[in-house]
Amino acid sequence: MLLVIDVGNTNVVAGVYDGKKLLVNWRFSTDRSKTADEFGIMLGSMFAYSKIPMEGIKAIIISSVVPPVLVPLCHMCERYFGMKPMVVGQGLKIGLSLRYENPKEIGADRIVNAVAAYEEHASKGKPMIIIDFGTATTFCALLPTGVYLGGAIVPGIGISAEALFQRTAKLPRIELLPPKKAICTNTVSAMRAGIMYGYFGLIEGLIKHFKDELGGDGLVIATGGFANTMAAGTKSIDIVEPFLTLEGLRLIYEKNKK
Repeated sequence: MLLVIDVGNTNVVAGVYDGKKLLVNWRFSTDRSKTADEFGIMLGSMFAYSKIPMEGIKAIIISSVVPPVLVPLCHMCERYFGMKPMVVGQGLKIGLSLRYENPKEIGADRIVNAVAAYEEHASKGKPMIIIDFGTATTFCALLPTGVYLGGAIVPGIGISAEALFQRTAKLPRIELLPPKKAICTNTVSAMRAGIMYGYFGLIEGLIKHFKDELGGDGLVIATGGFANTMAAGTKSIDIVEPFLTLEGLRLIYEKNKK
């Protein structure tokens, strides 16, 4: 079995594959202060709860956009699983051509998502627009020939809402629920309408710009924690794939295993 771990700025998502089948997945908060032992004990409890033996793990792959978390995670893998993990970065085969000024600047999560999208959807013959709704929302453009063109990065909807609460004196922290209308008669509803409808407009606007630059067409694939919420509010998203990143990690491992 293969353990895949994606470290994001807000959450860590982990999963266990048996061949191509995702057996189980977990999500827990990214904590820069956690030690290797704390990560090991937490993962051990998740394996026990899911009734999956830790000794059944034969390989591990990690992608991370949070460098301080990567080191204790790697130490955890060595101590609790008895192996060094494969880490997504320079030198790994990914099967894509990166048309980027400095490929080292591309976040590991963006690369991993592109690998999975290419594997699953390139046969449709359309350019792909991959949107990852995380702490930041990333938009990536990928040609069906496997050429990664780059993209755009905007603040995630969660931190956008949090900034409104943090930087104003009287506005409350709100739950991000679908708004009922745009013209609202109370503060919470007005904030919800502004944030949600505003973000739907941002998504649709950027997708239009991407499609224009890609020749007028594109398959829009969404992933990340807010993907389902965003897809429910706009018709511009074609496919929601909640485990796109985990699948990309599996594929990169398969391309690079000895």
